[in-house]
Amino acid sequence: MSLPPTQPPPDQPPAAAPSRRPVRSAAPKQNWTITNGIVTILTVAVLAASLFTLWTPANLFSNQMLDQMFAAWQAAGTPAVTYPSATPADKPVIGIVAGHWKNDSGAVCDDGLTEQEVNLKIATLVQQKLKKEGYIVDLLSEFDPLLSGYRALLLVSIHNDSCVYINDEATGFKVTAAMTSAYPERAARLTACLSTRYAETTKLSYHFGSVTMDMTDYHTFNEINTETTAAIIETGFLNLDRDILTNQTDLIAQGVVNGILCFTRNEDLGKPTSQP
Repeated sequence: MSLPPTQPPPDQPPAAAPSRRPVRSAAPKQNWTITNGIVTILTVAVLAASLFTLWTPANLFSNQMLDQMFAAWQAAGTPAVTYPSATPADKPVIGIVAGHWKNDSGAVCDDGLTEQEVNLKIATLVQQKLKKEGYIVDLLSEFDPLLSGYRALLLVSIHNDSCVYINDEATGFKVTAAMTSAYPERAARLTACLSTRYAETTKLSYHFGSVTMDMTDYHTFNEINTETTAAIIETGFLNLDRDILTNQTDLIAQGVVNGILCFTRNEDLGKPTSQP
């Protein structure tokens, strides 16, 4: 998927006259920058080491692993999570992308059911539920012009997997986040929250080993503002999970909402959500 052509850089302004301030005034700022750079590197290193230590098929996204990951993040001295302001009113903004909407059908079932219509139904319910929680929620299409430089508290893109029968194990969901964001610890936290709360709510299992390049290199990750924490979730397979996806869509949407609220409220991942 290609991105819009990069705009040429604006003309450079004329060079400013040399400052007459004493050289010593720049030293504290330089030292502060270096110190913060070292702290950031150490924080990311500790988090990465913790993730590699905990990363095994048996405990991936288990409550024990997620709690240990979050504890490692806190122990590293990471500052409390702060979110960018996206509106003049400083109200939290969340973006929800309905996968394939206004672009193509996505996966198509033999009876004509399309992934796009399932994605849109789920995304619309997620938007409605989050609005009731007090958030400003943008419902966005797959290649929405608003995605260019999109700035929000977070963004989640909703998709579903194939309608073709693959095997009896082709059931469940999967999640991945934009790890190239400005705040990888937030991306890891959003992935953990979505995975844990969605599984708790829907009782669907995480489908290991099927996260594709279309997810990890999802085009939207490269279009939005790097400060917007983003993830993509495939809420199920349109074949074996069709019943819950189409007949219990409200439950599916609630699972996504619970994952988002877990992130925004910094909930304890070891405690199941009290919401339905």
